Amino acid sequence: MLSLAYRSKSFWQKLGAFCESANVSQAVIDSVAKVLADVRSKGDRAISDTLKRLDGVDLDSSQFRIGEDEMKEAIRRLPKENLAAIKESIASITDYHRHALPKSWTAKNGHGATIGERFYPIERVGLYIPKDLVSTVVMTAAIAKLAGVSEIVAFTPCAKDGSVNPGTLAAMKLAGVTEGYRIAGVPAIGAMAYGTETINPVLKAYGPGSAYTVEAKRQVYGTIGVDLLPGPSELMVIADTSADPRFVASDLLAQAEHGTGREKIFLISLSKEHTKTIKAEMRRQVKSLSRKKAINTVLKEGFLCVQVDNYVDAAEVANYVAPEHLELEVESAQFAQLTRRIRTAGAIMQGGWTATALGDFVAGPSHELPTGRSSRYFSGLQVSDFLRRSSLIRYSKNALRKAGPTVEAFARMEKLDGHGRSVSMRLEN
Repeated sequence: MLSLAYRSKSFWQKLGAFCESANVSQAVIDSVAKVLADVRSKGDRAISDTLKRLDGVDLDSSQFRIGEDEMKEAIRRLPKENLAAIKESIASITDYHRHALPKSWTAKNGHGATIGERFYPIERVGLYIPKDLVSTVVMTAAIAKLAGVSEIVAFTPCAKDGSVNPGTLAAMKLAGVTEGYRIAGVPAIGAMAYGTETINPVLKAYGPGSAYTVEAKRQVYGTIGVDLLPGPSELMVIADTSADPRFVASDLLAQAEHGTGREKIFLISLSKEHTKTIKAEMRRQVKSLSRKKAINTVLKEGFLCVQVDNYVDAAEVANYVAPEHLELEVESAQFAQLTRRIRTAGAIMQGGWTATALGDFVAGPSHELPTGRSSRYFSGLQVSDFLRRSSLIRYSKNALRKAGPTVEAFARMEKLDGHGRSVSMRLEN
């Protein structure tokens, strides 16, 4: 664990170094490039070989596909409470994103021409679902279905016997997945991008993953589209003396338990004594958690405490880090002002009752959020990410006559006489 005092010597340098420690190494970049090249040149055989070598999974190409019967059977066998949870999550995510569904429109511009926008779904998308993350199916597929995507293709790891988490299978069917594959990691991204003898490529890839999977998405960008590059989970909690130490501790531990060891958790505290209490509570609670070994790795290497004097300084630190999840465990009177000051968080949770896990599973926004300070320029997954947009322009002769002088002026400035001529010749008769 690293502790820093705000405005202490080399504070920003040390904060930057801590944030950058999650960056992938050249060894990861090279390893990913090799697997992707194999998938591109050897197709199904490369996928089978890589799965066997890295995961001990022995599958031939005829076993890649997840049958619809498997999904239906999982629904039949899933405990009722688990099935209800998946359905509630689908309903919440769909209702939330329906508010943001863009609509095509037309209007008249200053020349009297018709202008507008047209939105239509991307036809075939690929979703990467990390092992056992049932909620990620909902957080991607349900939004794709709302957008009207016709081919929703999911890739997820399987056990050595080829079986897939039954919750994942059930969620695939319920959330609208039309095609599924039991393929993990980099080979899955390669199949999405390049296709194989048995798998058609997609147009855009979505979903979180390990450092290797996210690096694979980065490397195939341009061959296909990608949504964002969501890596290991991050949580920042800004806590004042009103925060319940039990709540703060439980949320920090929750985001540390994912198991990669590269998660980042931040505590920005306005009270030294409160910080000590929260840390003690974390030590107490971690003892009863099943993933305490993974959590302790993060607490040792990926936990940063920053002591600040006021809310303004807390917001400044948050804007620099640009955390994936940000909890405001502060007095309710501070919610609005702090939220206005903070411009870079992927998702903001206001108040002690708003555990980050609500956003992970059921609140409504997608839990696929930018990490590694990329919240400075990326937003979390939204319905518009599954849509294509085309602008519309339609001029009449009268409208063209009004716009002509401006076009010709720009053509002269840019020495593009052909551009100017293409308009002026239409007005000669």
